Amino acid sequence: MTDFANPPRLASLDAFRGLAIASMVLVNNPGSWAHIHRPLAHAEWNGCTFTDLVFPFFLFAAGLAMSISLGRKARDGSDRPAILRTLVRRAATIFLIGMLLNLMSSLQFSTLRIPGVLQRIALTIILAAPIVLWGKWRAALITIMGLLGLYLMLMLRVPVPGADGMVAAGRLAPGQDFGAWLDRLLLGGHLWARARTWDPEGIIGTLPATANVLLGVLAGQFLGNPGTRIRKSLGLLLAGLVLLGLGAGLGVVLIPINKSLWTPSYALFTAGWSALFLAAFQAALDEAPLPFRERARRLCLPLSIYGMNALFLFVFSGVVARVLQSIHVGGGSPPQTLKGKAFEIIATLPLSPANASLTFAVLFNLAMFGVAWFMWRRKWFVKV
Repeated sequence: MTDFANPPRLASLDAFRGLAIASMVLVNNPGSWAHIHRPLAHAEWNGCTFTDLVFPFFLFAAGLAMSISLGRKARDGSDRPAILRTLVRRAATIFLIGMLLNLMSSLQFSTLRIPGVLQRIALTIILAAPIVLWGKWRAALITIMGLLGLYLMLMLRVPVPGADGMVAAGRLAPGQDFGAWLDRLLLGGHLWARARTWDPEGIIGTLPATANVLLGVLAGQFLGNPGTRIRKSLGLLLAGLVLLGLGAGLGVVLIPINKSLWTPSYALFTAGWSALFLAAFQAALDEAPLPFRERARRLCLPLSIYGMNALFLFVFSGVVARVLQSIHVGGGSPPQTLKGKAFEIIATLPLSPANASLTFAVLFNLAMFGVAWFMWRRKWFVKV
């Protein structure tokens, strides 16, 4: 997120963040949830699909941008407590927007879901900001290890009653783990409507999610270090491979890769993929010889345009999606939604159900890109 300052833009950051938000919009808006290509759906429980990479990409990009913008303020002697207060206010605004989006979906305060994607983004910003403002790379690395270690201790060692009433430690089935117990204890009936006994954006999962942000902070510190003696894209490539190996190894020997639980293996594994994608953008958009770099930047311009208003476009796409599902057309029983009617038209084309669903998602994404392009042409960059 570049909402905190106006430093010179890294082309690789905008493109990487644009990839994250475009992918978010794509996987969140199929024509029908009953017909989805496997990579465009979350893993049923353990495992990792393309869709499971998208949210960690956004958090990694947030950490990268925080490092660039806040790190510069920390070095030039700015009032760090004042900056932190501003960040907390902005994070509170993001959290509130997430709550309002949830309210649009349920319209019931008694069962209003409290966790959510924006809420998790807000909490990770609050947790990561002091490290960026007052710490250096060692502080970030120690904090990452502390967050992952605390998560593992709580999830694997502390006995708690599961949703089935059985008390045990280390149970990682849906609704049976420490995180699910804590969510039920503190949030009651305000959890994910499809489960009610656990939430994929619950409280404990925010700890390793913050590690994704701080790994992005480390990447930003590496890119911003003028004394680096190797090509920065190569450094990111090597770091990405190491993180992939650590995540995969941890997933085999200790705790599985799981997005819903946001396990440490998942955090490291997805941070590895984040670093690899960022390395590719860095090599092509910021390090390549000038003629190739200019062509690469033109090719990636749609992603960069998306990335310049990433948070706004995520919120706007969520509002539009909810509006399409709340407007009813025709007189059927139950009445058909505007989204359902649009998908019905696409489904008449000679396409498989999964491809028709994907076509709707692509068209929706193109509409959101139209908004992004209009804002870019007008030089409208929304800051929270």
